[in-house]
Amino acid sequence: MAKQDKETYDSYEKDVYDNPPAGPMGVHRGARSAASRAMPYVIVIIVALLAGLLFWGVYSGEINNLKMPWSSQESPTTSSAEKSKSGESKSKSQADSASGNKTDASNADSSTDSQQNDQNADQNADQNAEQADNATAQQVVNTGTEVRVVNATNITGYAQSKADVLVQAGYTSVSASNPTGNVPSQTVVWYQNETDKATAENVAQTLGISNVQQSDGLVTPIVVVLLD
Repeated sequence: MAKQDKETYDSYEKDVYDNPPAGPMGVHRGARSAASRAMPYVIVIIVALLAGLLFWGVYSGEINNLKMPWSSQESPTTSSAEKSKSGESKSKSQADSASGNKTDASNADSSTDSQQNDQNADQNADQNAEQADNATAQQVVNTGTEVRVVNATNITGYAQSKADVLVQAGYTSVSASNPTGNVPSQTVVWYQNETDKATAENVAQTLGISNVQQSDGLVTPIVVVLLD
């Protein structure tokens, strides 16, 4: 009775686990696709290329020219700095231009002053030449000038003898007379104007007289007063 009551495999009802699917069963990997099998090799190749590019960029210096994603954030600052430098350059250029204009204006003023000085120098030269011409004209001896010889000595005919000497020297208007009024203290040749100075000096040289003076109030242009 006891052996008959013992439960066996067949004493249980059949369920889904009693009919397993055909084929191998258990924990194992399924078959992989070709893409999944090639992916590790692709990754290795990409990493190798990136490493090569990085080494080339560092060695050649081209890595500094690479634009990183964060470089766009720095560009406004760089642009502002460049604008500031550009503004400073323009300001310096304007300052140099203004300085150049001032220099040109200064050079123009200097040129104008130089021209004015040259004109003044020319005018002075002309005036000096004119004065020299006048002086030359004044120094010309005019033998036609009227000359009066006054005898203030006690020698009779002394004035006429001196007048004859002047006539022989080429003077054409010579007269002899006696003194009237005050007479000087020594023999003298008086002349009336500057234009008569050269003639008066020539008269004095001809008569051997050293005292030549200009005198106002003369009636005759040149007066010779003879004393002892």
